[in-house]
Amino acid sequence: MKNRVTGIGGVFFKTEDTNATKEWYKNHLGFNTDDWGCTFWWKDKDGNKCSTQWSPFPKDTNHFKPSKKDFMFNYRVENLAELLVALKKEGVTILGEIEEYDYGKFGWILDNEGNKIELWEPIDKAFL
Repeated sequence: MKNRVTGIGGVFFKTEDTNATKEWYKNHLGFNTDDWGCTFWWKDKDGNKCSTQWSPFPKDTNHFKPSKKDFMFNYRVENLAELLVALKKEGVTILGEIEEYDYGKFGWILDNEGNKIELWEPIDKAFL
């Protein structure tokens, strides 16, 4: 496998009040927030339009389970299925099955400290 992770797809974290957090970041740091948080647009080395997501989640979300941490990183990958096979052979804990949406494929793993990591094979053209 040439590249496993190609970039950060998103940063997700728990908050007491998601709306207040989005508003604070909008007012003080200029984030262009919406219902999901803020999408940062950029171009890869070949000039393709790509995105990175910043999203506050409610404090009681189950989205980060089984991790007990208040955050989850999302990493962009090129070939999710191939990567998950390689990681499984290396003894990495794989959580569930690949989920597919019109904007990409998702898979989840645990790192050595039990942090849940979301792997995303994006379809960036879905956002154009």
